[in-house]
Amino acid sequence: MTTIASGTDTLTRDALTVLQPGFTGTSAPDWLLRRLGEGLASVGLFGRNIASPEQLAALTAQLRAERDDVLVAIDEEGGDVTRLEVRCGSSFPGNHALGAVDDVELTRQVASELGRRLAACGVNLNWAPSADVNSNPSNPVIGVRSFGADTALAARHTAAYVTGLQSAGVAACTKHFPGHGDTAVDSHHALPRIDASRDVLSDRELFPFRAAIAAGTRAVMSAHILIPALDPDRPATLSRPVLTDLLRGELGYTGLIVTDGMEMQAIAATYGIERGSVLAVAAGADAICVGGGLADDETVRRLRDALVAAVRAGELPEERLAEAAGRVRELARWTATAVGGGGEPRPDIGLVAARRALRTTGAGDFRPLTEAPYVAAFTPVANIAVGDETPWGVAAELTRLLPGTETGSFAGEDAGRQALAAAGKRRIVAVVRDEHRHSWMVTALDTLLRARPDTIVVEMGVPQAPPRGALHIATHGAARVCGRAAAEVLVAESGTGA
Repeated sequence: MTTIASGTDTLTRDALTVLQPGFTGTSAPDWLLRRLGEGLASVGLFGRNIASPEQLAALTAQLRAERDDVLVAIDEEGGDVTRLEVRCGSSFPGNHALGAVDDVELTRQVASELGRRLAACGVNLNWAPSADVNSNPSNPVIGVRSFGADTALAARHTAAYVTGLQSAGVAACTKHFPGHGDTAVDSHHALPRIDASRDVLSDRELFPFRAAIAAGTRAVMSAHILIPALDPDRPATLSRPVLTDLLRGELGYTGLIVTDGMEMQAIAATYGIERGSVLAVAAGADAICVGGGLADDETVRRLRDALVAAVRAGELPEERLAEAAGRVRELARWTATAVGGGGEPRPDIGLVAARRALRTTGAGDFRPLTEAPYVAAFTPVANIAVGDETPWGVAAELTRLLPGTETGSFAGEDAGRQALAAAGKRRIVAVVRDEHRHSWMVTALDTLLRARPDTIVVEMGVPQAPPRGALHIATHGAARVCGRAAAEVLVAESGTGA
């Protein structure tokens, strides 16, 4: 059993308990193990911490040797946002692909299989699913992470995902409350604002969260967004009207409230992480997520000391901090007793879903590729949630099916001309991601299609732009399995294997 180090007082233990820090490396550093002995109850994992399932299982075992009830959290949405398969791309399509299929049982099965793999590696809290309704086509950070722009669709799939994930014994953390879909700013970089009325928010943003709560989600993650209709002064993460009055009171939620990463600029550049963490707990948050960018012992010490000092100064009620720590421990108890399983393993379910999510335009006149093409990837800057280390596209899968396939990455106003020059006489497969959000990408496709009307276009983001090209394939996400499903269509592979 866990033994808390002597000399750690209750207030300090509670302050450590509400933190969910990250670290660097693929094994636990000494400082982290020491903090677990002092009262730290949660650890957040990112792509930098994962090399293989075997290594991850060894890492989580190392953490539990120090504290057997530790919450091990991860940001594993599947699709574009993957940590388990950060270096190769996900075996599961993301939310937008599942929404395009609109089969809630399929969504439940995908989430169950993903949860099974997480549980097998010792992970028991997943910062997923995204319940955001992607109502703003210009949204730079949600996009394919959302099940879609239809509120009812997002709600039913959010509930199915929560059910599937938790059937495997992994706690779901539904995000980003009260909804990040109607933003045109990425909260990693600045503070977004949603100027919708309370009635619109209730009917649109909150609907999927009500479904998640009804499905029993064990955690909810707050968003760093300012919504004047709910609180004109503070972003949701720091807002008592949002976290306590709305989420706890009006929606009746009783589980753990986790903040989004406190080092994100929406908080760090406006309040600072110490002040922001104090305000978040005072507002009703139970766990402070930090570690995507700041991942060291000094950060843990600073936040612990800020919380303790706030209690001693009368700025943060001691009972509020104790309540927050109690909810963390309550979730830890649930994960320790939750019985996983969720049905028979379905290692192929991700590819099944990716194939079903494909939408093709112009397929009637299309003749499958028989010679190695040139894949021109028009590559936008990746948002921080996705990261730029995860490969995407169709080139790798086309190379497997058509050896000799070549590829290049292009961006900017001259991308189309550069791609034409690189392709030479080979058939071109142009791969885009959210064409509708990037004027340079539109120009690049214009250039390609004028010169080479036989160009094939594969859209791996939100398919908002009108389909064009000799064949247009919308994958509804850029996961590795989405690329495989598209490549199978291009070469007319049967698509029956896993």
